Amino acid sequence: MSDVRLRGFGWRHSGRRAWAVRGLDLEIRHGERVLLLGPSGAGKSTLLAAIAGLLPEDSGESEGTIAIDGLDPRKARDRVGILFQDPQTQLVMARSGDDVAFGLENRGVPASEIWPRVSDVLDRVGFPYQMNRPTSALSGGEAQRLALAGVLALRPGLLLLDEPTANLDPPGAELIREAVARATGPDTTLIIVEHRVAEALPLVDRVVVLEPGGGVRADGSPDVIFAAYGDKLADEGVWVPGFHASPLKATSQPTADLVRTERAAVSGRLDPVTISVGGGEVLAVTGPNGTGKSTLALLLGGLLAPTSGRVEAFGDRRPPHRWRAATLTGRIGSVFQNPEHQFVTSRVADELALGPRRLGRSPAEVTRVVDELLERLRLTRLAGANPYTLSGGEARRLSVATALATAPRLLVLDEPTFGQDRRTWRELVDLLAALRSEGHGVLAVTHDDAFVRTLADRTVPLGAPRPDPLPRRLRP
Repeated sequence: MSDVRLRGFGWRHSGRRAWAVRGLDLEIRHGERVLLLGPSGAGKSTLLAAIAGLLPEDSGESEGTIAIDGLDPRKARDRVGILFQDPQTQLVMARSGDDVAFGLENRGVPASEIWPRVSDVLDRVGFPYQMNRPTSALSGGEAQRLALAGVLALRPGLLLLDEPTANLDPPGAELIREAVARATGPDTTLIIVEHRVAEALPLVDRVVVLEPGGGVRADGSPDVIFAAYGDKLADEGVWVPGFHASPLKATSQPTADLVRTERAAVSGRLDPVTISVGGGEVLAVTGPNGTGKSTLALLLGGLLAPTSGRVEAFGDRRPPHRWRAATLTGRIGSVFQNPEHQFVTSRVADELALGPRRLGRSPAEVTRVVDELLERLRLTRLAGANPYTLSGGEARRLSVATALATAPRLLVLDEPTFGQDRRTWRELVDLLAALRSEGHGVLAVTHDDAFVRTLADRTVPLGAPRPDPLPRRLRP
């Protein structure tokens, strides 16, 4: 049984003036299934981490109380399972099966039960490989499935899911929702953060909307909440059901190719692919998880060498991966699937200033670029914050901003709309449309159908992943 009670709860990250969450009174009863909503930066991920007992005391300031079945969350961790926004942060073993078994072994589950349970839960989340698959070889979406399998295998009384389908293709996302539905019986309490609101509604019986900076804005059944607050919530950035975006397609033909591959491949990660991106167009790369989309983005961004085939860009006789760092930075801006992987400073403003400084821009020009991007991507209030304390949506906007800071002609974006509320999603789409009109080329790896429908001028789907030919074994 897992009851959750918060009384006046608040948390402020170290170095921040504003509280991530404050004055929060909330009670979630045993067996309830709750969808937690709010604009990007409203504190949803912080709240889940607090309930799981995972906010270190030395990393911020807290007030009020949280209790899980009357216990401090740090003493109730064996009752709680949490899936983070970035699944890579909770994969700890070299082999996939061992990673799912890790938590079971720590909980003292009998050895005879571990491997059948591991095999069963991997099947339920649609994990396509055998148990000895290296975790380092997984795509972002595959890592998401594996991390969820590790959580579900524990059969927690309280299940906390932070954007569980964010990096998944539509069929994979549906598999995850089905697995969650089967795993959350009447004895399981569920709290889920999900921007795909319409798809998540069948999993829940209650919606709680957080007020940015403090308290609960609305609380009730989905029908009541969206009937009473739907229009207002939509205006404030919440993804209410029924959202439709007007298309923003290019009005002119693209210019000459900025980058082109000729049967470029990476052994074991990407089959040969021929693709090109011209100035003044947005190209969307789609397809199932595990087909090498992120690997293709690294190739086109000059961050990985092909093992066969060719990559040519900007008329340079050298492939992009052989360019000097300053040349690459000035021509191509890359945004990784996991934004934290590209942060190298301890302040948001410094992160944005890094690229222009490396290109020798004057202090005045650096300041102008930083201030403009902070304002354009709604990050001004976070200028002095540590990038690693940002919410998932804020971190994604910062990673896009760092790519824009050097004004590259080509942008290579891996899941650019991940973690965005409706308002910041629209602002990102409008920003990319404006860059296209200015002659920039954009390649976006994405599972976001709304993004493709709204902005993409061309779509290139990569083929199906190569499944394991052998049946899954009970032991790796």
